[in-house]
Amino acid sequence: MTASNTSPGSATPSSATLHEAAGRIGALPSAIGPAFPGARVAGPAFPVGCPPGDNLWIHRALYAAEPGDVLVVDTGGGTEFGYWGEILSTAAIARGLAGLVIDGGVRDQDALTDLGLPVFSTGLCIRGTGKDHGAAGSLGVTVRVGEVFVVRGDLVVGDADGVVVIPQADTEAVMKAAVERDAKEAELMRRIRAGERTLDLYGWH
Repeated sequence: MTASNTSPGSATPSSATLHEAAGRIGALPSAIGPAFPGARVAGPAFPVGCPPGDNLWIHRALYAAEPGDVLVVDTGGGTEFGYWGEILSTAAIARGLAGLVIDGGVRDQDALTDLGLPVFSTGLCIRGTGKDHGAAGSLGVTVRVGEVFVVRGDLVVGDADGVVVIPQADTEAVMKAAVERDAKEAELMRRIRAGERTLDLYGWH
């Protein structure tokens, strides 16, 4: 998978399509969305656990993750902090990471937009974070974001509609089902534009 601020790859279906194709699983909380317009990402998950209000483990994650990974960060419920900004995006780009998904806030929106690294967060927050060297955290270990357990290597896809996480073992089958779903919906939209009714097409009378 590739990732950029404009497209996660032409072969990558949307987050909503993948969610549906996977049996309506993997949707992260709706509060998590793109930090700037046009952000889209697709890549393997690198889970990160950090204490509320502390981003030292995120700095560590930058150098533990592999190029192309998407950092998926559980902040332990401490959403009202700005864990990520211009410096971390610059470092992530230098490391070749694909992007960030965080259950918490970020800041420096204008700089993040200019840099283009895809960032998905619960919102913008200027409240600063600490760096407690003795605080417990985790790198590459399964985390829970909302109702979803994120395992290293799971497929993460984020776009304007939100973020979905697909278990690594299911990725191939879900991708195939999603492509088929997109093709079916394209045909349905063609027929709708030609004048057919959704009620008839779906048999909803």
